[in-house]
Amino acid sequence: MAMKNLTAIISPEMVEPVEERLRRLNVPGVSVTHTKGYGAYKNFYQRDLMTTHARLQLFLSEDRVAEVVSAIREVLGPAAEDGGILAVSPVEEFHNLSSSIA
Repeated sequence: MAMKNLTAIISPEMVEPVEERLRRLNVPGVSVTHTKGYGAYKNFYQRDLMTTHARLQLFLSEDRVAEVVSAIREVLGPAAEDGGILAVSPVEEFHNLSSSIA
């Protein structure tokens, strides 16, 4: 089974609604970290131009990617105009280190 790494950088306010939607889709897990950066939409009112975002990282089987990308885009709706990115990349190897999962 081919695995993919999905990384989304979104507004922190959108983490909870996206997480709820992922749970409804039975996505087995997501990691969320808070990060700062700038891109096309710089915050010109701050000295360092950085804005706070949330980075979501998911590892999914290839057959789930389109469904999850579509769901995230749907939840974000017009909020995606405020910036954010979503990238999908291949995973060369995936090892679950939990002893409770065979």
